[in-house]
Amino acid sequence: MHYLNSIFVKTLLRILMIVIAALGMANSVSAQTYVKLNGAYALVGVVNPQVEFKISSHSTCQAEVVYSPWQSINGHPMKFGIMQNEYRYYFKEHNHGIYIGANVAFKVFNMSKPMLHDWRIVFQDRYCKGSGIMAGVVVGYGYRFAERWLVDVFVGFGYSYCWYNGYSMSHEIDM
Repeated sequence: MHYLNSIFVKTLLRILMIVIAALGMANSVSAQTYVKLNGAYALVGVVNPQVEFKISSHSTCQAEVVYSPWQSINGHPMKFGIMQNEYRYYFKEHNHGIYIGANVAFKVFNMSKPMLHDWRIVFQDRYCKGSGIMAGVVVGYGYRFAERWLVDVFVGFGYSYCWYNGYSMSHEIDM
């Protein structure tokens, strides 16, 4: 467990450095920088700050961090971290109207795999520790309803590849 905690700390420090660098680039590239949060994640206690900055009149780049601080849910681990970068092309103008995009991400996790049984979420008596990479595409719509407020609705599709070990709840390797 100590090894996984050190991975999380190192990964979070790297993510923080990348976000700070992205903020620095955003200030030098354009005054049109958006700092965003995912409302759905916030409601369940998952941290998800995002920074999106203008590259051109039709394109933006977004860096985001997703971090679940939950050590466990009903005794099952649910801790994970994701660092994602996304390029978006807006057909009208940046942060306005329909857009398409592509993204890549790195993740680390220590979490149980829930399953759906009789329309209820049931946790297995196993969990996984590992890391992975993701890549995907997205289609969305950005609606600016005030000078500094916007709503972003999107649908994405992606591929994830992970390296991990499975463990029983007694912490024995269970591949």
